[in-house]
Amino acid sequence: MSIREKYEELELTLLHPRAAKSRLSRGREKPEPPCSVRTAFQRDRDRIIHSKAFRRLMHKTQVFLSPSGDHYRTRLTHTLEVAQISRTIARALRLNEDLTEAIALGHDLGHTPFGHAGEEALDAVLREVGFEEGFSHVRQSLRIVEKLEKDGMGLNLTWEVRDGIVHHSKGLHGEILSGAPATLEGQIVRLSDIIAYVNHDLDDSMRAGLIKEVPEKFLHGIGQTHAKRINNLVLNVIEATKEEDYRRVSMKPEMHSLLLELREFLKEKVYFHPLKAREFEKAKGVVRGLFLFLLEDCRGVKAYCPLYIKEGKDPLVQRIADFISGATDRFALHLYNKFFVPKPWEVF
Repeated sequence: MSIREKYEELELTLLHPRAAKSRLSRGREKPEPPCSVRTAFQRDRDRIIHSKAFRRLMHKTQVFLSPSGDHYRTRLTHTLEVAQISRTIARALRLNEDLTEAIALGHDLGHTPFGHAGEEALDAVLREVGFEEGFSHVRQSLRIVEKLEKDGMGLNLTWEVRDGIVHHSKGLHGEILSGAPATLEGQIVRLSDIIAYVNHDLDDSMRAGLIKEVPEKFLHGIGQTHAKRINNLVLNVIEATKEEDYRRVSMKPEMHSLLLELREFLKEKVYFHPLKAREFEKAKGVVRGLFLFLLEDCRGVKAYCPLYIKEGKDPLVQRIADFISGATDRFALHLYNKFFVPKPWEVF
């Protein structure tokens, strides 16, 4: 019996009956021989970590655009915090920790530079030129793992991981307990995502001086410190899910309401703050400008365009969107400066 097979036997023995089991996965779009050491979900996790899209998250905005301080979250650190929270909940509930981690690590691979501002700008300009689907980082995350990574081959992930990725998002206004993924592990990531971002966005906003103090109802109802708030939310999810007998991953009504109120508080104080909004309008201009420039003359940037923007069956606008959404903040700014900012004339 291989190491993988032993792990699969342990899953059947130790995990909750409603947990996803590696051996019972719905499989991959392209069948391939199993690994002798890793389960299918462990393999998916490793493929995501070693992908180029995952590495680029290091230089993509979470909330604050190119912050000067060293301690603000990026899209990568957000992803790691979601993975940590997800694993803690999955372990406590005896669900499949490997599946949960793989979904968490892959859930934001499709994010644009400049966070949601870049996503809004790319969606708007795509619709403007007649691409009715527009742009969504959720669909793009799935497109990356299914098609764009590995020079167009994709990562060939299991169905369970892809389902968790495409159903993770709630947006800034969406309900967090509906529209759920098919697996409990995917539902954990959906909740862990908002647990992570409302807490670290609050922490970063206080560091930036946008929020001077946390309202008492959040301190009293969720927790006095960053660590206690995360701990109390995690414990609440664990207890509520057990009380519902694993029918779904859930939260108790009081804590659910407070979490939504905290998200609304952050919208008012942070996400739509005038100073922040002004800089993100500039960022939207960068994304829009790059898209229209590439649409007019893609040949002028052959050195920068990856293979899938030069060739392929997809419409050119889709391939340009792939290229721009994959750019880091600093690379997008580099291209914008190169194409739109005049250089001083020098006489030698």
